[in-house]
Amino acid sequence: MPKIDSTFSTFLIAATIAGGILFNSIDGGTLGDGKHSLFVGNAAEAQNAETAGMPRWAASATGRVEPASGVVNVASLIGGRIVQVPIAVGEQVAKGDVLVQLDDTEALQRIMAATAEADVRKLERQEEEVTGLALERRAAEDEVAEARRQRFAAWRALDDTVELKRSGEARESDVTAARETAEKADERLATARTELAKVNAKADMPLPGRLDTSLTIARTDLALAEEAFEKTRIRAPFDGSVLNLLARVGETAAPGPEAPVAVFGDLSKMRVRAEVEERDVAKVRIGQKVVVKSDAFPNQQFEGVVKEISGALGSPRIASRGPRRPNDVDVLEVLVDLEGVPPLLTGMRVDVFFHREEAERKSASIGAKT
Repeated sequence: MPKIDSTFSTFLIAATIAGGILFNSIDGGTLGDGKHSLFVGNAAEAQNAETAGMPRWAASATGRVEPASGVVNVASLIGGRIVQVPIAVGEQVAKGDVLVQLDDTEALQRIMAATAEADVRKLERQEEEVTGLALERRAAEDEVAEARRQRFAAWRALDDTVELKRSGEARESDVTAARETAEKADERLATARTELAKVNAKADMPLPGRLDTSLTIARTDLALAEEAFEKTRIRAPFDGSVLNLLARVGETAAPGPEAPVAVFGDLSKMRVRAEVEERDVAKVRIGQKVVVKSDAFPNQQFEGVVKEISGALGSPRIASRGPRRPNDVDVLEVLVDLEGVPPLLTGMRVDVFFHREEAERKSASIGAKT
């Protein structure tokens, strides 16, 4: 068997080791500083990043698109039979518009009885004359009661006008006028309650008489009846769009967040809820620019800015496709506000890429020196 020269064998071993190191660097697993290379885009972009001696992105994360308001599950406060669902999925509504209406027959009967009782008690109270602070308190209480009745009537009129607008029997200007009236009624009631509190806080205020107390109890029963009626109207919490409807006419609505009747959100501004892995949390900051990409729009990318960063790590809630992230890795939740009005849909899964801060700071520092 021929003898192998020791010098030649040493050369072969060294060449093998050097080739392995060279292959690993070409493969792009890590850079010289030990940081992972995150290249997104075409070959030219990756080559430019390599030439600059740094990766293109500081970190990447999985995210889901949602309205800037968040996705709100609107639920009923009481149980009842659903008698009307006047809106449709995708419809834009204003704050306070009725999304779902429950049966209000019993609530209306209670309002009628409480109103009659309050009117009788008020007539009885008028027979008892008072002066000074007691008279001032009566006037303030009467203003609160009248403002509450006006508010109740104004909101019922607004609901009727919106319904007439949907059927083509009213104009948008009619809805606007009714909405302004309801808002003014809200303001009047708030002002009246503030004034009543100031009056009751005055020193030497006498105790109310028997007839005043009877009227107060009757008015309280009326207010409770009106609040019970109001709970039969499940309203939009703010200006936005109906993302999904879970209520059907004839079904029974159950109270509580476990049984929402509608899913609501404001689509005028979109954001992404991203989950950054624990190893990358130090590379993300508020105000950092990001790029968002979606498989549904492979030739487009959407710009955004980090708006909010969670204060604690948690378990991931967004499932990743493929072997991209182990299930046992903790993540940091980051909210990214998207610029403009992108064509992304609520619930769409996207990839979020955070701009490398070191590169931006170096560029800014070079620009300042020149």
